[in-house]
Amino acid sequence: MAPLRRVSIQGYRAARELAFEPGSICAFVGEASSGKSTVLTAVWTLLEAAAPPPTIDDVSQTSQGGRIHLEAELERGTIFLDARPPETLNLNRAGAPPVLFLPANLRSRTIVAPATGRRAASAAELVRPPSVDHAWAAADGGLALVAGMERLVAAGLRRFVFLIEEPELYLSPHVQRHLYRVLRRLAQHGNQLLYSTHAPVFLSVDRLEELALVRHTDDQGASLFQPAPLAETEAFRALSQFDSDRAELFLARCALLVEGRTEKRTFPLVFEALGVDADKEGILVLECGGKGNIPLFVRVCNACRIPYVVVHDRDAPKGERPVDSERVVNRQIRDVAGSRRTVVLTPDFEAVSGVRTSRGKPQALVRRYRGNGEVPAPLELAVEKVLRAARA
Repeated sequence: MAPLRRVSIQGYRAARELAFEPGSICAFVGEASSGKSTVLTAVWTLLEAAAPPPTIDDVSQTSQGGRIHLEAELERGTIFLDARPPETLNLNRAGAPPVLFLPANLRSRTIVAPATGRRAASAAELVRPPSVDHAWAAADGGLALVAGMERLVAAGLRRFVFLIEEPELYLSPHVQRHLYRVLRRLAQHGNQLLYSTHAPVFLSVDRLEELALVRHTDDQGASLFQPAPLAETEAFRALSQFDSDRAELFLARCALLVEGRTEKRTFPLVFEALGVDADKEGILVLECGGKGNIPLFVRVCNACRIPYVVVHDRDAPKGERPVDSERVVNRQIRDVAGSRRTVVLTPDFEAVSGVRTSRGKPQALVRRYRGNGEVPAPLELAVEKVLRAARA
């Protein structure tokens, strides 16, 4: 069982009122300044005696009476911190699990924040990189983190809470994948890992319940949503369909779900022709590997409350009935996505886009759209829909 069963944060920085139930792994995902680091720092402040107590600068602007309340349910009992800076501070850490906090700003130095208690202090020494004679000879901060995590696994630690900001910092993609496996081994040993990330490799679509999607709005501050797990059969199918490119879905502000590679290559040109910077808007063009897979990706978006728009072929001219198999898939997409979030191309993408030839198709697409502003109405409608959703 994970040491922390439930965590609630009230009146702390951007987290005006927030609660979540972390499992053995909890990955915080959201845009910059959404509140991910606030949540990790609040948990560290609650668990670790060496953490600076909250100050008046940590109080949320909407906090009633200037109060900060942090609380965690454990396997046995509850711990809390209640403060009205700078006058009062009441806390009960009895039974709190040992914690190590690895903030991003320490990655190239000590890596780990101060830790008290015999178990936590000893573990912190395992994480810290060995001293060197010259600054230029120090190990890279990212690789030092990997080595430190490997030492923790070898030490057989149990019942720790690890808080990590951006574990992917300074690491190449293959080393990120290795570190993710190391972190999972730590969790399998009975520890609990809470980390924030912008790297798809640290997110697993077959374990949606491990995600905590953090959002920030001016009226509500930071909010957090944990999706329910997929059904076992669907989780296996999702795992077979998602790679690191598709896992970027969890980091997008909005997704444009399309059938295949041709659409994925074309829509960036369509955005460009309409003067829209999709990357700046946080829009991901995600090819689903065929129309039959679109309902699966839609269900993942629905489970995670990720805005999306679907573009797919009708696969029959206007006035003609699609074959039964196409009609079934078209209906499945409409049922899970709804007509307002769906753009159906009649008869298909090639006909609407004006590029039918398979030979030299990428070059034809570039010539057709790049910078000229001439975009067929159905494709322009898709861009308008996804842009509205991304900006909402």
